[in-house]
Amino acid sequence: MSKLITQDFIAEKARIVDAPVQADRAPSKVDRSFELPTRLYAITVAAYLGFLAIMAMGFGNPGLIIPMAIFTIFVVGGFGVPLLWVKLAPDSGQKAMSWGKFASKGIMTNTCRMTARDATIQMLILPVLIVVWGLAVVTIAALV
Repeated sequence: MSKLITQDFIAEKARIVDAPVQADRAPSKVDRSFELPTRLYAITVAAYLGFLAIMAMGFGNPGLIIPMAIFTIFVVGGFGVPLLWVKLAPDSGQKAMSWGKFASKGIMTNTCRMTARDATIQMLILPVLIVVWGLAVVTIAALV
């Protein structure tokens, strides 16, 4: 199934060519903000951290301190690294879309243009459902 390939065999079959010459090009523009207002990301982070707080309060156990701290670090890192990525954009002048512009123009997705209301619902449905699920789990555990 596997076969040893010697350096001589590789040198015999290799085709060495010069490196391609790159013409001077303007750097490509990359939108690192995903065109969404910062407020939506803040609500998403708050929902995930709220879920962790609900779980920590509902199932308060000293043995859960380390896992909850790890989960919190992952959530903060998962949103903090992209935040730094946006700020490190090389003089692109791009910023996240303002809430007013988002509300008036909406956002273009892969399939169609969405209104601000539809885009907000689509973006926040999972974090809100996770918080509701956490409340339901803690309520059921408290009643049983």
